[in-house]
Amino acid sequence: MIWLQAAAPAKPAPGQPCNGCGVCCAAAPCPLSRLLLGHKTGPCPALKWETPHYRCGLIMHPRSHLRRLPAWLELGFRRLARRYLAIGAGCDSLATTEEDT
Repeated sequence: MIWLQAAAPAKPAPGQPCNGCGVCCAAAPCPLSRLLLGHKTGPCPALKWETPHYRCGLIMHPRSHLRRLPAWLELGFRRLARRYLAIGAGCDSLATTEEDT
């Protein structure tokens, strides 16, 4: 069971554009979180609520999670992370929510 903000948007269908619902990141950490933060289960520690939606803290504020990341590498890291996670390619989470059932 995962807990999300009541104001979070409903999860889109797989393939639809991401709307920041947070379901995927709350259900399990992504490969980037597993690799860089060492988080294996449960909600991703980088998942951040920024009203009115969730955002990836590794992409939005990478240096708050990766303290050794030099400032001059931040923009490049953000671009690579977006590509690695296929941000903008559409929802790929198969997790379901109570609204789905």
